[in-house]
Amino acid sequence: MQEDRVEVAPGVELGLRRWETAPPEGAPPGSAVPFLLVHGLSSNARTWDGVAAVLAASGHPVVAVDQRGHGRSDTPGTGYDVPTVAADLAVLIDRLGLGRPVVAGQSWGGNVVLQLAVDHPSAVRGIVCVDGGLIELAETFPDWEACAEALAPPPIDGMRAVELEARIRSAHPDWSDAGVSATMGNFAVRPDGTVSPNLSRERHMTVLHGLWEHRPSAVLDGLRVPAVFVLADTDDADWTATKRAAAERAVAAVPAARVRWFAHADHDIHVQRPDELAGVMLDALADGFFR
Repeated sequence: MQEDRVEVAPGVELGLRRWETAPPEGAPPGSAVPFLLVHGLSSNARTWDGVAAVLAASGHPVVAVDQRGHGRSDTPGTGYDVPTVAADLAVLIDRLGLGRPVVAGQSWGGNVVLQLAVDHPSAVRGIVCVDGGLIELAETFPDWEACAEALAPPPIDGMRAVELEARIRSAHPDWSDAGVSATMGNFAVRPDGTVSPNLSRERHMTVLHGLWEHRPSAVLDGLRVPAVFVLADTDDADWTATKRAAAERAVAAVPAARVRWFAHADHDIHVQRPDELAGVMLDALADGFFR
């Protein structure tokens, strides 16, 4: 794995993690389809490391990106609406020469890759929306003020790093050490041992507002590339029912769509169960779903 940065807009460079690999011996030409992996709100590219390792071991080049304002990427003052962030990815694909990758996005990142596929269908082979892509906050929160009050980030700034890590491990006892470490990468650790979120509260709310404004139901009819919607049943019956209804609408609207459920799963499926998630992606490629 190597790290890099690529300019996608004037004054905006995105940080990358890249896995270059050769296809298995005897594999047909062109079989090494690349993957682009996109994180969620207030997250970072490292959270995809487990999935990327499996994809790369199968002979596929992989790129995981820090979206604008996140991780090692630049933090411009504007451009956090979903269509603009999706445009970042289209430029990135072109400048990296990825051809037509399979693009996977988690949570907010799922909505971003959905918009990417609608706006730039020739740039992608297919998309995988991991507990995202169908997030329509306006269905739950008809006004922005209610959404902002309910989904504002918790007050973590100033918490001791050891306490934060202990909380993550307690909430997610089945996460690997690497997954916990990647999640801790969402925060900077000060010399006194306390943390501050890499994404400021102000910027977090700006991104959240862009997600609240996004309407997947209004763009699904325009999706013409194959899409896999990977959804987490978190054992919250009401929330799962909402996702199920959204998935049914998506399957009805999209010419090539399939849904895969992960039972008793976390929202961060890519961190919790990376091998299984990578398997879903590779299976869709192997059976010709991603043409």
